[in-house]
Amino acid sequence: MPQSRRCFLALGAAGLVSAARPVFASRLVAPAAAFKVGITDWNLRKEANPESFALAKQLGFDGVQVSLAAGRGKDRGPISSEVVQRYRAESKLHGLPMTSTCLNILHTNYLKSDPLGPQRVSEGIALTKALGLEVMLLPFFGDGAMKTPAEMDRVGDLLRELGPDAQKAGVILGLEDTISAKDNVRIMDRAKSPAVLTYYDVGNSTGNGFAVVDEIRWLGRDRICEVHLKDNPHFMGQGSIDFPAIVDALADLQFKRWAVLETQARPDSLDDDLRKNLAYTRGLMAARAKA
Repeated sequence: MPQSRRCFLALGAAGLVSAARPVFASRLVAPAAAFKVGITDWNLRKEANPESFALAKQLGFDGVQVSLAAGRGKDRGPISSEVVQRYRAESKLHGLPMTSTCLNILHTNYLKSDPLGPQRVSEGIALTKALGLEVMLLPFFGDGAMKTPAEMDRVGDLLRELGPDAQKAGVILGLEDTISAKDNVRIMDRAKSPAVLTYYDVGNSTGNGFAVVDEIRWLGRDRICEVHLKDNPHFMGQGSIDFPAIVDALADLQFKRWAVLETQARPDSLDDDLRKNLAYTRGLMAARAKA
């Protein structure tokens, strides 16, 4: 009896350890990269062109980021209601969703300084809502870039006024710019609106000297509405940007929104170059899933 009792206790203990192992192991499993991979219509060379959906589908992307304005410079103007309907129709026809919108008219009417800037944001909110989308990218580049604390404060104040309308419409205003993550959060805090978040671009941030992986982890999932992936003029993985670490950071944050490629392509190799960057991104995601 004593020996049998010892065997029984040993087996029971072993069973408890065995039963506990899967639970313990599951806690150590790194989450997979759960984001979807889109492409911008302008990098398809079809800015504000509904034909972008057919090409994106052909190349294997999960979605398209669409432009809210057509033309260049002073000739740039908001898309028409007809284009909105064509976006929706082409998206449905090809079974390919829109990731978000880009208020590219802010390349002409700078939000930081142009009196028309706030009106353009209001127009963009209405267009984004009409498209049934949640995120609208607000670009701040070139002469429209925020370069001083005063300019950042002005943008924050304008977004405080625009935020309630965006929130009511179910639209997030995503800041894409050349400043640090901390300065973006400073603007978000000044705006005092849950509808104002960061649209994080790894290429822009690297080019401006910021530690991309650290910034992504510091911002966290809830302060990033969407990301742009690129390392122009290089193919992804062939430049200086550590994309495996970026994918790991997004996966660790359980980021499930869109990661949109904004990658350049050679004049005569659009399809091949975009496919190469897409395959690289998907390869990193697959490697993470096996980790």
